[in-house]
Amino acid sequence: MSILTSLIQPVANIAGSIIKNRGELAQAKHSQKMKVLESTSDWESKMADATTNSYKDEFWCLILASPLIAIFYGVFVDNPEIIERVRHGFDVLNELDEWYTYLLFLAISASFGLRSADKIFALRRKK
Repeated sequence: MSILTSLIQPVANIAGSIIKNRGELAQAKHSQKMKVLESTSDWESKMADATTNSYKDEFWCLILASPLIAIFYGVFVDNPEIIERVRHGFDVLNELDEWYTYLLFLAISASFGLRSADKIFALRRKK
């Protein structure tokens, strides 16, 4: 029996250490994910505190809503020329250099405190 025990004992020790290492690896991954979540929430709260006295987001909301307001106004007063001017404006914006579009997007994203600009750029690159 001692020969069988001496053969099984090392195999059991190896299996035990493998299971222990997998548990430690899972715990390390979980700790890393928690650190990322904590740093994200810290950044978001800092951005929220920094924008309490800022009017950048209201400015960009007004800028982004102005084409909608113009279109509804054009429909309300039955003036298709206003709608055509808005369409022409978007055509001109569509012809801007890509670097300028990216800078504008980043400025607006930062104004609203969005950190997901890199994810949106990745989606845009896939197109």
